[in-house]
Amino acid sequence: MTEYKNLVNGEWKGSDKTITIYSPIDNVELGTVPAMSQTEVDYAMEKARAALPAWRSLSAVERATYLHKAADILERDKETIGTVLAKEVAKGINASIGEVVRTADLIRYAAEEGLRITGQAMEGGGFEAASKNKLAVVRREPVGIVLAIAPFNYPVNLSGSKIAPALIAGNVVMFKPPTQGSISGLLLAKAFDEAGIPAGVLNTITGRGSEIGDYIIEHKEVNFINFTGSTPIGERIGRLAGMRPIMLELGGKDAAVVLEDADLENAAKQIVGGAYSYSGQRCTAIKRVLVVDSVADKLAALIKAEVAKLTVGDPFDNADITPVIDNASADFIWGLIEDAQEKGATALSEIKREGNLIWPALFDNVTVDMKLAWEEPFGPVLPIIRVSNADEAVTIANQSEYGLQSSVFTNDFKKAFEIAEKLEVGTVHINNKTQRGPDNFPFLGLKGSGAGVQGIKYSIEAMSNVKSIVFDTK
Repeated sequence: MTEYKNLVNGEWKGSDKTITIYSPIDNVELGTVPAMSQTEVDYAMEKARAALPAWRSLSAVERATYLHKAADILERDKETIGTVLAKEVAKGINASIGEVVRTADLIRYAAEEGLRITGQAMEGGGFEAASKNKLAVVRREPVGIVLAIAPFNYPVNLSGSKIAPALIAGNVVMFKPPTQGSISGLLLAKAFDEAGIPAGVLNTITGRGSEIGDYIIEHKEVNFINFTGSTPIGERIGRLAGMRPIMLELGGKDAAVVLEDADLENAAKQIVGGAYSYSGQRCTAIKRVLVVDSVADKLAALIKAEVAKLTVGDPFDNADITPVIDNASADFIWGLIEDAQEKGATALSEIKREGNLIWPALFDNVTVDMKLAWEEPFGPVLPIIRVSNADEAVTIANQSEYGLQSSVFTNDFKKAFEIAEKLEVGTVHINNKTQRGPDNFPFLGLKGSGAGVQGIKYSIEAMSNVKSIVFDTK
């Protein structure tokens, strides 16, 4: 069993205490990661602060060189890292390797986009005559130390999407990978280390939440917090962060709104792909279908047929449905399933569970008094809610505490845009499933789904400060 270490100030360091990582596939031990103490965190923060002046003084072109090297190393090692990722989070092996490649591409794009984030010169005189001789040079400067906290479901990609924009903007990074997914995160850091990233510019933190969770959020050295995870944790981060800027990517209850004139065959395929990919463990997964009554029977039958095609089993067989991340998650999902059954929902698929492997569950005639209509399962279960018209669908969609994404299926594009304007979400997809990418697009959530705008360009801008230097030309 491998004892993994943390990258701190250019060195790989262990700790007196460790955390053992088990595979959710078969509970096999994959290795240990350090359980850092608060003192060890202080040391890493100190070294990050010391590394900041030299790193921020480099040109964007010089910083980009390191990112390109790291991306090349990731792509070179895609199968090795992808295999670890598949074992660690029970993701299909092809999807795991694809995640590594996507991250390499994201890092390259961030390196290039960083070259296009430039300042500007502004002339006065627009408001008062006395200011006509003023000239402002407006620059972007790094915020300082970025604390990047990633989730288990995309432990490489959603780490890279935080680290790369922060680094190209001139920041140094304290990277906290998810506990389940920490080995994959450390392998990502290893690629940056091999690329020659200067000591202290990228440091990793692994440990127990009870020991260092709040401590790293409240740490005086942290200037910006970039977090992906659950809404309750995000809300806690918001309270602990105080006046410091944050970027939060949180939960969702993404709705697929299906109207009478939709291409139902396409809608069914997109809905099943969006709902059950990676066993539904995605914040952008379709988590409920709101379909008008007149086409509900046909759509339900089409979705049922698509769900029946899904395979269940081992990630290394590229099964569509694989074990969810742990038994606690499986218990929560199963509780929502049982509540729906007890309250009269119609099961359209086999309702089955073995440990943390749950077969794809599909329910029709779900009503708004059922937990499944509102709570985020983060698992392979999909409710179909029948509505009388588009207005009712929008009302139910907007009553959610979340506001991440929605899909609208209709061949009336004028109506699609009217509905999109009414939906209280960050992104609306027309005739397609909800999804995060492309990575250069803005990605954001409203209400309980997050704060701030991501996407490579937007992340770079968020993790940099605007400074205005004003000259009197006379």
